Amino acid sequence: MRVGEAVETSTAAGDSSEQRRVEMLMLTLLQQKLGITLAPRRLHSPDGAFIDVDGVATNNSVLVECWAHQGTAKVAQKYKLVNDAAKLQWAATWLSPRPAGLFLCVSDEAAVKHLRGTSWQGAAIRQMGVCLEVVQLQDDDVLALVEAQRRQFR
Repeated sequence: MRVGEAVETSTAAGDSSEQRRVEMLMLTLLQQKLGITLAPRRLHSPDGAFIDVDGVATNNSVLVECWAHQGTAKVAQKYKLVNDAAKLQWAATWLSPRPAGLFLCVSDEAAVKHLRGTSWQGAAIRQMGVCLEVVQLQDDDVLALVEAQRRQFR
């Protein structure tokens, strides 16, 4: 390469920066809807374990995990949602006072369609007291997610 020659940059196939950016946007949309302030936070359990939660209300009354995805969830992604719900419910067992709201926030109804019917995953999430919230993204954010998902396809 010569001095002054342009360097071509490309985004790595596995890069998830778009999803992280959109998840922060989703958190903002949800906090506006709920009328509370939410921020990422690390929570420590009484036995020393910790979890990173995408959104926690300042008084711990609400916990949120966000998933920026467009389209139908694949098998492993379905289990990710169940795992996120279990994480929120587990934290609720040792936080005091117990959070009043546990939310999975998603960006597309199609991504959680499997949780709306009679699937065991949907029943388990409902029984854990975790609510599904779908936020509406702007078209350019949806396109950015779709492009990131296409690039990450394996």
